[in-house]
Amino acid sequence: MATSSRYAFTWRLPMLIWQAAFFVVPLAFMAAISFWLVKNYRMEPDFILKNWSKMLGRGFFWDAYWITLWRASLAAVVISFIAFPASYALAYKVSETARRWAVFFLIVPFFTSYLVRTYAWQVILAENGVVNAVLGQVGLGPFTMLNTGFGAMIGYMTLTLPLVVVLQTFSLAGVDRNQIEAAWNLGCSPFRTIVQVIVPSARVGLIIGAVFCFILTFGDFVSPFYLGGSKPPTLSILIIDTTKSGQQWPRAAVVALIMIATLLFAAFAAVSAAYRKPVR
Repeated sequence: MATSSRYAFTWRLPMLIWQAAFFVVPLAFMAAISFWLVKNYRMEPDFILKNWSKMLGRGFFWDAYWITLWRASLAAVVISFIAFPASYALAYKVSETARRWAVFFLIVPFFTSYLVRTYAWQVILAENGVVNAVLGQVGLGPFTMLNTGFGAMIGYMTLTLPLVVVLQTFSLAGVDRNQIEAAWNLGCSPFRTIVQVIVPSARVGLIIGAVFCFILTFGDFVSPFYLGGSKPPTLSILIIDTTKSGQQWPRAAVVALIMIATLLFAAFAAVSAAYRKPVR
């Protein structure tokens, strides 16, 4: 028994070392510098609460926090709903070969830089861009889509939609087909089958997909800056602005720690909800 435990620990050791070196240690260092002092544009080790009181006591921090939380939550919900029809079709309406190819093409966008794809959307969403040019042919527009919350949401979709579709597809494909056939035999409509059988059975994958979407969009800097116009600023933009203002890395660390705490809370809450046994 002891040999088996040592064997299992040996295989876990590389992951433990990786997590310690690239997550625990940097996180501890960031927590430490959040209490340091900046004098003459240089950080000096100290233990003061001024950085925390300065950031948490300012209205602009909470404005950035709530706009970031709202956009990430909205993106998680909207993108999950948009992804579901495509995931459902890939899971139940196409052959296994077609599903493999579809998953491959969904992964292909990640071969290119997210920043490059975001710049491409600047051309498409501009007032004299592709979308407004098409709408102008039918007498609509021009609409202001760039440097708005809508533009940021398009960027969030570019970042996360393919990933959410893939996660949902794998989850839906794993649902027991016998349960679906039993629901049909009992007279359930397709919509009722989806709501009462498929979604509850695949809820773990659906929630995990939404959580990934929330995490990626909550910490994203590219879309709110290049497509959202950085106004109102999100927390990621606030970090950049803070570091540029007098080299205030300790205050930026405060913002980053609040972001990490929020993401950890959201992730643990979502995973707990995903694996909680349904009440009967």
